[in-house]
Amino acid sequence: MRTPAHVGIIPDGNRRWAARSGLKKSEGYAHGLAPGVSLLHLARESGVGEITYYGFTTDNTRRPAEQVAAFSRACADAVEQIAHEPCSLLVVGRQDSPSFPRELLPYTRRTDLNGGGIRVNFLVNYGWEWDLSGAGAGPVQSRLRSHDISRIDLVVRWGGMRRLSGFLPVQSVYADFYVVDRLWPDFQPRDWFDALSWYDRQDVTLGG
Repeated sequence: MRTPAHVGIIPDGNRRWAARSGLKKSEGYAHGLAPGVSLLHLARESGVGEITYYGFTTDNTRRPAEQVAAFSRACADAVEQIAHEPCSLLVVGRQDSPSFPRELLPYTRRTDLNGGGIRVNFLVNYGWEWDLSGAGAGPVQSRLRSHDISRIDLVVRWGGMRRLSGFLPVQSVYADFYVVDRLWPDFQPRDWFDALSWYDRQDVTLGG
């Protein structure tokens, strides 16, 4: 099987899952933590070299304050859990905002943890316009604020929506896009394997 070198993850559906479960929308985010770690284990076992999680965007911070606090806390907890895994961890996002968890500042430079391993990127308070406005000269990728994140082969989005929602527009330019209708907190390992199987059947040309 042809394995994607880098997979982007859009873990959508937390609020809908909470409402369906009789909870407040803000309570759904915490239920997405365990799936994130499980998916990391599957990615490593599948031979994927890099994985990027979409935490929350600068646009998301316009939601009610209770929700913003909840998904900010959930992202901080998710990164701290991942920090216990053997990986090379990087957090990318606007730090000049109260929505960016201060405890994640040490990870805004790529850090090898527990012997290193799979490259794990986490987008926290990320905005595509902010990303593209990075200073510098040279090739486009070197001018990005997310310049240490490589080109993405496959994007997998949970929750049934069929849009990128501003997810790493440059790195995703040639990515194949797979949608899982299941809401993120209901993640099942077969979602991952179905996505890999689908990717293996695609004709990847990169424009050639």
